[in-house]
Amino acid sequence: MSFLFGGKKKTPQELMREYKRNVDKSVREIEREKTKLQTQEKKIINDIRKAAKEGQMGPVRVMAKDLVRTRAQITKFYQMKCQMQAVGLRLQTIKSTQAMTEAMKGAAKAMKGMNAKVNPIAMQRILFEFEKQSEIMDSKQEMMDDAIDDAFEADDEEAQVDEVIGQVLSEIGIDLGDQMHHAAPSSSEESQELRRRS
Repeated sequence: MSFLFGGKKKTPQELMREYKRNVDKSVREIEREKTKLQTQEKKIINDIRKAAKEGQMGPVRVMAKDLVRTRAQITKFYQMKCQMQAVGLRLQTIKSTQAMTEAMKGAAKAMKGMNAKVNPIAMQRILFEFEKQSEIMDSKQEMMDDAIDDAFEADDEEAQVDEVIGQVLSEIGIDLGDQMHHAAPSSSEESQELRRRS
């Protein structure tokens, strides 16, 4: 009715929220009325017991009819509550479906924009040029690596040989410094050996 009086027209999302609020409010009101009837049911049962103990069967019969009607009304409130909750679930489902539809719409729009901007031929040219330049760079890097390897190969090789010898001697329990000391005899040992030979 707001559009008849010049008011702002509500969006589907706003209408959905309003409907959901109304449904939730109705469920709460039904629950309150059901609770009142259950309280009344307990009171009637107590009154029936009291009247039966006093032997007043006429009032017992009247109150029993009230109890039956009250219980029937409580059952109806249960049914109404279930129906209103089902309506609320349907509204929630519609809201979720609408949100999903909006998301798909946005995604489709984005894909359309991207597809319009992508030029396969230009992209193929760029990729070809990239591959070509990458190969040139790899080739130059390989040449530089070879030159550096040649310059340091001799030094590295000697260092690696010494490292291997050190590892082997260490594994068999020989210290490289001790081995070099034993391998080179001292000057006194050399003079004694010369005396023996002479």
